[in-house]
Amino acid sequence: MVETPHRHPSSSSSSSSMADTERANIRNICILAHVDHGKTTLADHLIAAAADGLVHPKQAGRLRFMDYLDEEQRRAITMKSSSVTLRFHDTYHINLIDSPGHMDFCSEVSTAARLSDGALVLVDAVEGVHIQTHAVLRQAWTERLSPCLVLNKIDRLITELKLTPIEAYSKLVRIVNEVNRIMSAYKAEKYLSDVDSLLAGAAGEILENLELVEDDEEITFQPQKGNVAFVCALDGWGFRINEFADFYASKLGASSAALQKALWGLKYYNQKTKMIVGKKGMGGGSKARPMFVQFVLEPLWQVYQAAMEPDGANTLLHKVIKSFNLNVPARELQHKDPKVVLQAVLSRWLPLSDAILSMVVNCIPDPMRAQSFRISRLLPKREVSEDVLSSNVLAEAELVRKSVEACDSSPEAPCVAFVSKMFAVPIKMLPQRGPNGEILNNSTDEDGSGESDECFLAFARVFSGVLYTRQRVFVLSALYDPSKGESTTKHIQEAELHSLYLMMGQGLKPVASAKAGNIVAIRGLGQHILKSATLSSTKNCWPFSSLMFQVSPTLRVAIEPSDPMDMGALMKGLRLLNHADPFVEVTVSARGEHVLAAAGEVHLERCIKDLKERFARVSLEVSPPLVSYKETIQGEVTDVLENLNLSGGSLDYIERKTPNGRCCVRVQVLKLPPALTKVLDESSDLLGDIIGGKLGQSKKSNETQRSSRLEDDNPIEALRKRIMDAVEGDILGGTEESDKDQAEKCKAMWLQFLKRIWALGPRQIGPNILFTPDSRGVDSEFPVLIRGSFHVSERLGFVNESSNGGMDAEPSPLVTPALCREAESLESSLLSGFQLATAAGPLCEEPMWGLAFVIEARISPLEGQQSNETSYQPLEQYGIFTGQVMNTVKDACRTAVIKKKPRLVEAMYFCELNTPTEYLGPMYAVLARRRARVLKEEMREGSPLFTVQAYLPVSESFGFAAELRRWTSGASSALLVLSHWEALPEDPFFVPKTEEEIEEFGDGSSVLHNTARKLIDAVRRQKGLPVEEKVVQHATKQRTLARKV
Repeated sequence: MVETPHRHPSSSSSSSSMADTERANIRNICILAHVDHGKTTLADHLIAAAADGLVHPKQAGRLRFMDYLDEEQRRAITMKSSSVTLRFHDTYHINLIDSPGHMDFCSEVSTAARLSDGALVLVDAVEGVHIQTHAVLRQAWTERLSPCLVLNKIDRLITELKLTPIEAYSKLVRIVNEVNRIMSAYKAEKYLSDVDSLLAGAAGEILENLELVEDDEEITFQPQKGNVAFVCALDGWGFRINEFADFYASKLGASSAALQKALWGLKYYNQKTKMIVGKKGMGGGSKARPMFVQFVLEPLWQVYQAAMEPDGANTLLHKVIKSFNLNVPARELQHKDPKVVLQAVLSRWLPLSDAILSMVVNCIPDPMRAQSFRISRLLPKREVSEDVLSSNVLAEAELVRKSVEACDSSPEAPCVAFVSKMFAVPIKMLPQRGPNGEILNNSTDEDGSGESDECFLAFARVFSGVLYTRQRVFVLSALYDPSKGESTTKHIQEAELHSLYLMMGQGLKPVASAKAGNIVAIRGLGQHILKSATLSSTKNCWPFSSLMFQVSPTLRVAIEPSDPMDMGALMKGLRLLNHADPFVEVTVSARGEHVLAAAGEVHLERCIKDLKERFARVSLEVSPPLVSYKETIQGEVTDVLENLNLSGGSLDYIERKTPNGRCCVRVQVLKLPPALTKVLDESSDLLGDIIGGKLGQSKKSNETQRSSRLEDDNPIEALRKRIMDAVEGDILGGTEESDKDQAEKCKAMWLQFLKRIWALGPRQIGPNILFTPDSRGVDSEFPVLIRGSFHVSERLGFVNESSNGGMDAEPSPLVTPALCREAESLESSLLSGFQLATAAGPLCEEPMWGLAFVIEARISPLEGQQSNETSYQPLEQYGIFTGQVMNTVKDACRTAVIKKKPRLVEAMYFCELNTPTEYLGPMYAVLARRRARVLKEEMREGSPLFTVQAYLPVSESFGFAAELRRWTSGASSALLVLSHWEALPEDPFFVPKTEEEIEEFGDGSSVLHNTARKLIDAVRRQKGLPVEEKVVQHATKQRTLARKV
């Protein structure tokens, strides 16, 4: 156990209640939104009002205080999540985390969401819901945050779109309903999966778990509940409905609560009867306006119109100032710019910070309430086999979990914190004095960074207990298992906390301790944590669940120093960059290149800039982007009945023999159903745990899947159901009535195949399947079959008992027990050949995608040595035969793919573009040049913009944004999100054969390579593989170079 530092006596009930009061006054929130919807501008106003003078109110909205990096200021986008502490009414402590909206930096959204209890979801009132809005709502739902909706840029409805109040109300209602539909879809998804899991369980469990499945009919965002705010962040004003309800309560003679319910929706105020009525109660009057329009929007519109009038008729403004007793300086009212006048009046009449912070305090739970319902996401219950040795450990781990659930901040409670990311800070930016004014020594190299000027801090939240400076804690990685004791010591380290800081944007304020519920920066963990980890004062603690990222790093480049002498500095810089960025991946390729993987072009540019200027400080050479491809074959899934008849004498297979002639390998390749391929690809982490037997850890991996399930759900059962549904949906989905019988037979055959899964590949978890061979055939020349086992089918529950295919030899005088044992020992060689083949396909040595292989390998005895059981051992002491089998299997698999019309598979981006009408032509020209496929085009209601959705190949996306801006004069914007993998329909080896093809393309000698062949040749050149190309284009023509004098 770690030694407990000195604790202050705090055992009395009064001190306990004081701690509860402190925790009840803490709020941890993050701001989530699509890019350019106003997150950092909103944060500026909140900081100006509640952060002790960090930002002057005059600069709020223009300073962008949280974007303190030069690159952020230059690009005007947020690139990292950063925290600041606010005080509201001198009582509440609000930890605000500003997060990026660009898809390239979505990993920062994940780190911010994990440390928060609630989220402010911003939506532009003009642009509405965008693709990244969907992503951040999904993130908030996954992390179980309590969201509040903020409709920003309300002023644009008045000044730009010139909408009437009733038109603006209709637009706002549509946006709120659309966001609610997104949240309802997530709720319905979880509800249906919970019901399915309960129905699959025993009858007794249904009654026990019935309370977990409640159909939540309540709409998430309702202005009358107070969790929706209407704001203009740039001008610093905003409101919730309750503020207008309080104001009109005395004037209309109604209660504030009744007005708050009536000020949203189809409620009307009858001037004659002084009653709040529905549409029918207003009679046939066509001029009836909802109360939100009449009492909220129309006064706002009148204030704007009064300020914008050129004659300077400010009587209405003076009336507002007098009615609400506002203190507006006369020089601001007399300013010639109407924007300044509006800002002066509205920011004092409807202060933005009061509306937002009061919503945060009232609608977002404190850490005690939040952690009680977030605990199943943070620390899900693990299924472990309890024994005598681990019972005490598990009991203490359960106590730690309960302490986290209760957010226990007493000094005696176990200390548990989660580090969501590491970030680099220049040492010169660290505070020079400690919390008590003492001078600090910041030159110590506890971060293992050598002579680097960067210091690594941990972005963390305390979930239980109290963190102190100089405290010793255990650092737990995601793979740590306390029940396994000494076997997982490599996943636990002990570290001493050097310093604790309160984050104030770029600034850091040293503190001596941090109680549960607070967010802090920790110095001293640079050598112990790479990306994220769990901190605990006890070894007997489960690690927190892993963060869920929306995308994976897909843009890869090879980098090297311009001067080879700087290779050491580059390697050190890459190590620091990998440490500082939560999403970047640094690897070394098979060719020895240093490969940097980023989420997109903007992310990559920032990483290269950081390497050159901060971490490596050397000149770099960056290669063109290295695009990943896959290889598959052409064909429909339903063709399996025609071409799958290996044991029935079909010739649709490839046969190869080992050089010594003792093993004959026959390979047949099939196309997997696309939905099954997608399930295998998405579930790779879960498959790795299931196939590896890590059933206790599979729960953690299951959380990273896209579908939400109950914590007590069986991940193996759920995955098996997804696989069977995928097969059935693909085969039966698109068939006509006349083909139903054929489809049913095909489905039955595939379900039989699922009982014969021997392995997955590549890396044992890929989207390719190896089936065991059919053992009914007999071959007199090669009598013994390498049968394999149903290992994966057994793990996934498709077969009850393992059929290892025990090597029972066919009745033959050539078969001996030694030969059977030899065949059994060759199983690993066959598997290795399959893994090598699926990892590097025949087109350009890219991984295979969505293929199934049936490999029948038979061996024969050595000539003249059939009776001697040990004769083969001296000959194979160097593994010559095993290597021959492996190589033959690999070559046979690759040849089988070549014979089956191979196709290249490329990654596709989903692209959402916003373009004015006059630039639609140039935008479509850019899309056409880059092989994009347009899906939908629609005009955004209430704006002059068109929204176009398209699929764009990843290989064509580099420089896309710059070209789009150039051709549309900067009027178009695009957002790219990785969508799916798609096979190119073109045959890379196309040669004209029919008369029509020869007439169209010629005899083949002059046919230009199609797109697929060009992509394949480019990858082969990059990998140093041979490429078929003409070195001399026109050998018969004389080419002379005339010298011009």
